[in-house]
Amino acid sequence: MYGTGGGADKGFAAYSSKDLVHWKPEGQVYFYNNKNGWSDTAASWGGAYWAPEVYEVKGRFYMFYSAQWRENPNHEAENFRIGVAVADKPTGPFIDLANKPVFDPGYPEIDADVFFDTDGRAYLYYSRVAYKHPVESEIADWARKKGWYKEIEESWVYGVELKPDFSGVIGEPVLLLHPPVRLNDKQSEWESRSVTSHEVNRRWTEGSFTFKKDGIYYIMYSANFFGGQNYAVGYATSNSPLGPFKKAANNPVLQKNTGKGGIVTGTGHNSVTYSPDGKEMFCVYHARTTKTGDERVVFIDRMEAKGGKIIVHGPTTTPQKLPSGVATTNNTY
Repeated sequence: MYGTGGGADKGFAAYSSKDLVHWKPEGQVYFYNNKNGWSDTAASWGGAYWAPEVYEVKGRFYMFYSAQWRENPNHEAENFRIGVAVADKPTGPFIDLANKPVFDPGYPEIDADVFFDTDGRAYLYYSRVAYKHPVESEIADWARKKGWYKEIEESWVYGVELKPDFSGVIGEPVLLLHPPVRLNDKQSEWESRSVTSHEVNRRWTEGSFTFKKDGIYYIMYSANFFGGQNYAVGYATSNSPLGPFKKAANNPVLQKNTGKGGIVTGTGHNSVTYSPDGKEMFCVYHARTTKTGDERVVFIDRMEAKGGKIIVHGPTTTPQKLPSGVATTNNTY
């Protein structure tokens, strides 16, 4: 398991588990100052080493991640790009493939997710950040009339095919997901909560995770401010890896439960994994509780994806059955 923070200093740490319950810290596995490092540790957020994902390809392990790019002639505060590093084992050390990001789309980007299709092609999904990206919409008009904000910045999710050796991309990125333009859009209410709660003048579409099941492409994504209570997860489906994607009627599928007597808020940026025997799907994400305060902790909850519909059975804070395929005498955690 890889994530932002976790004890890492200007890089990424890892944890390992055989049952998704008991986790062993493996220490820092990626360091910014490897021989091909391209990031800027002096930039905002300590270099912004965020959102790593690791994939095994032909016996090697590839880490895609976000960081501040040191090539920054205009001194942008948010100059994030996506890099890829490789190691011979999941615990690293990961070394950047090149001394530069995977590609430069001309705007800052975060939250890399790579999907390997059944035909052998690989696709990179990422979020164009909201920084300096004001977008006109009915929610922007509404916010101006309220006297709250002059503009609403938005982050959008794109997809693009990757070269087989991950040295770059093939073709131009395709816009896949963005916040609703119209207030009467069924997705508008939940995707605009950071604005309508007067939290911030931004709407987010980020933290995507793509998978394919029974011929259907699912892309899960997070909306609202990651540091607030309204961070939540939705999804969209398509019959093609680069869309068009249609957002689901039952969004959001994961959100805070404090309105129902629970203690969890800020649920978002999920990945999907499976039980040891591969029979159960799990949604892995971060959230906060009334006990952890501003500190984010890892949640793992069961989920289902069937017939184009996703259901996440969470957030849970009570003992659950162990993942199927785990050999033990105690069947709850």
